[in-house]
Amino acid sequence: MTFECSINDGIAEMVFNKPPVNAFTSVEWASIAAHIKRLGEDDQVRVIVLRAEGRGFCAGVDIKELAADSTKIVAVNKGNYDTFAAIHRNPKPVLVALHGFVLGGGIGIAGAADIIIASSCSRFGVPEVDRGALGGGAHLQRMFPVQKVRYMYFTGEFIDAAEAYRLGAVERVVPLEELRSTALAMAAKIAGKSSRMIQLAKEALTGIEDGNLEDKYRWEQGMTLEAYTDGDSQEARDAFVDKREAKFEG
Repeated sequence: MTFECSINDGIAEMVFNKPPVNAFTSVEWASIAAHIKRLGEDDQVRVIVLRAEGRGFCAGVDIKELAADSTKIVAVNKGNYDTFAAIHRNPKPVLVALHGFVLGGGIGIAGAADIIIASSCSRFGVPEVDRGALGGGAHLQRMFPVQKVRYMYFTGEFIDAAEAYRLGAVERVVPLEELRSTALAMAAKIAGKSSRMIQLAKEALTGIEDGNLEDKYRWEQGMTLEAYTDGDSQEARDAFVDKREAKFEG
């Protein structure tokens, strides 16, 4: 199973569970997007909590699928777009509880969410350039200042939970063993309020954000598609799958 979900006391808890690293195929991204959208339409649900089991929260897309068939990038792009939009535009507040690595699509999920809680072992990164792709910058920029985003993007270097907290992206950093209980307690506090008022508040806050997050991400996806026409992009994916250093022409 790509994920499991339960609903208790108005809180939907959706848990990613695809060993070893929660990296999803195009079909799996589509199913994640559809389920999050359904949760937003469910009258039983007041708040949504996204978390994961395993070594980390989410490693993003399944690079092996794209290395084997680069045309899958269109379906992967759509799955990512729909997932992030389902979170950002969801009528219900979405909290994410992060641990371990938060990469690529994991960044998109976190950057689209309303509130982020992180374990102290969390590490954030966008290794897209090293995988022959682009995308996620719009969501990363919703979390971090623009120069930090560019540094992370150009170098592929990670930042830890403490730095993410210092920069204001994370509401709370807790030990891993307290991550789930902290997220559920925060969700319960929100679920105890008027659902109608919370939904109006989210709609209002989303409406006053600078720019349109989905349009910005769509722009990035166009650049990703362009990148996939370049030989360096395929070489980057092949090198990742083969566990070797990439050899670029330029």
